Amino acid sequence: MTESEAIIARHSVRQYLDKPIEAEKIEAIQESIDICNREGGVHIQLVTNEPKAFSSLIAKYGRFRNVSNYIAVVAPKGRQGSVSAGYWGERLVLALQMLDLRTCWVGASYKKDMSLFRIGADEELKCVISFGYGANDGVQHPQKRTIADVAENKSAAADFPDWFVQGVEAALLAPTAVNQQKFKFILHDDNRVEAVAKFSLIGYSHLDLGIAKCHFEVGAGKDFAWI
Repeated sequence: MTESEAIIARHSVRQYLDKPIEAEKIEAIQESIDICNREGGVHIQLVTNEPKAFSSLIAKYGRFRNVSNYIAVVAPKGRQGSVSAGYWGERLVLALQMLDLRTCWVGASYKKDMSLFRIGADEELKCVISFGYGANDGVQHPQKRTIADVAENKSAAADFPDWFVQGVEAALLAPTAVNQQKFKFILHDDNRVEAVAKFSLIGYSHLDLGIAKCHFEVGAGKDFAWI
């Protein structure tokens, strides 16, 4: 499975089988996390065989079941740190999908135990990503927005190039908080792209922007420059 195929196949899954994840897959996940931390300046951490975070009433209300493995997405404080958290966290989500595991971004429906991960003075826990063997494959949420809603052309070209359209289409498949899709991609001359987080009453728009940027890069499949 390629990353492009993983984008199409990935859906949020909150219920998992009571099935252990093989040691070789855990090792592969840790290797991917190490790469993300090294290249992205984030501090993402793996937590395994720990059921307490998702055993609370709030987790049950969120319909989570059999969650004992998750990824703590720790990153620098501030908006740019949130964008980085979303981008590198979604890289891991796609890697997990390619390992035949299912995932869900979780902002609040879990019990935080700060003793389970390390957070530096200038860092914060942005959210967690639950994962495991899915009890189902999830479903695609209806898209609220179209390319016209989230793309803008400030280049000299009359129309969007194919690679830009493909990037936006992939971004529209990105998971966002309550499916809000509060982002915009702006095409400039010389294959430069600006990604903007729009205002959101519920928050998470910068984290969501990072997730969407990850999808855009995969979908575009072309060298371009972020502004």
